[in-house]
Amino acid sequence: MPKALWIAHVNVLDAKRLGAYAAAATPVIASHGGVFLARGGAYEQLEGQDHTRNVVAQFPSLQAAHDCYNSEGYQAAIKLGKGGYQRSLMIVETVD
Repeated sequence: MPKALWIAHVNVLDAKRLGAYAAAATPVIASHGGVFLARGGAYEQLEGQDHTRNVVAQFPSLQAAHDCYNSEGYQAAIKLGKGGYQRSLMIVETVD
């Protein structure tokens, strides 16, 4: 079964709020089988709009990624981070 990736491109507006979001979101993501592959490390922007932070998390399935995003815990984490960042977030299914 294919896995799924969350790919987030983030612009940090308030590091404290982003930190509150991350502290709350990390255990929720892990509880749905999510594992971070990239989280704010070095990057090189080759095309398109630049972002201050990039995050990639792998989930065991597309359903697990959806379930995590829609979970009560993750939605609460989003509320904690409100105003701390602007981001685009997508779920991408991997090839088997």
